[in-house]
Amino acid sequence: MTQKTSQGDDLLDQLTSDSRQTRQIARRRMIAEAVMNEGSMRIEDLTDRFGISLMTAHRDVDELVSRGLFRKTRGIVTAAATNLIESSEVYRSNRQSAEKKLIAEAAMQFVEPGQAIFFDDSTTVLQMAAHLPSKVPVTAITNSLTLMNALKGMHDVTLLALGGQYHNWCNAFMGRMTINEIRGLRADVAFISMSAISDGTVLHQSPETVDTKRAMFDCSVKRILLADYTKFEQRALHSFAALDEFDVVIVDDKTQPAHIDRMRSRDINVVIAKGAGGRS
Repeated sequence: MTQKTSQGDDLLDQLTSDSRQTRQIARRRMIAEAVMNEGSMRIEDLTDRFGISLMTAHRDVDELVSRGLFRKTRGIVTAAATNLIESSEVYRSNRQSAEKKLIAEAAMQFVEPGQAIFFDDSTTVLQMAAHLPSKVPVTAITNSLTLMNALKGMHDVTLLALGGQYHNWCNAFMGRMTINEIRGLRADVAFISMSAISDGTVLHQSPETVDTKRAMFDCSVKRILLADYTKFEQRALHSFAALDEFDVVIVDDKTQPAHIDRMRSRDINVVIAKGAGGRS
């Protein structure tokens, strides 16, 4: 009887633990969705919304931060990028997805069979993966683990995976080792997207990102920037390049005409990716 009781207690403890873990996972998912929807939230506000203690709220947020989903600064958890902090890949992939797909499709006109191509770790460039089978054979060079997984096994795509220090927030490899690998290569085209454009300059919050993408930029014959309308008049800490250093800038049809006119006045080749009913 004692052994059966002990086994029953163990089973009950296990079920209780499993139930607690299930509730925890569900709660953290709801916290993630709430922060992504609002961009940023005070951690204290999470306690009221989800009926949890401040200690539990911090514990949940710390777990989400460790997975690269958010940043936590002075009691505020942030998903959206600031001029100092780039948002996580998960958050960025859900923003302006329709525009990114249009821009990626337009970018394919600059891909030719037989080319060696740098693809950066941006979520806009990632959208090009679905179109690559129509342009094979190509050699795809990338530091993005997400893109590596999308391209592996793709017929007639030679994948060169750049290693280095792994960064969880962008699911990509960056840093000195990555840059050294890039500098040993020469590509026909580099497709690059950044988080901010201001006063004719392309910028980013992360110096490691700037250095890694700049190496791709410098080791390519043609450099193409992919930028949706939200990138304009945004600021970030680190300068990457002047807009007129790019051979082509591809934007979506929600981009303000003033931005397009300004670029074209500087003899920048601007391509507008149009959706259904988009303007010319």
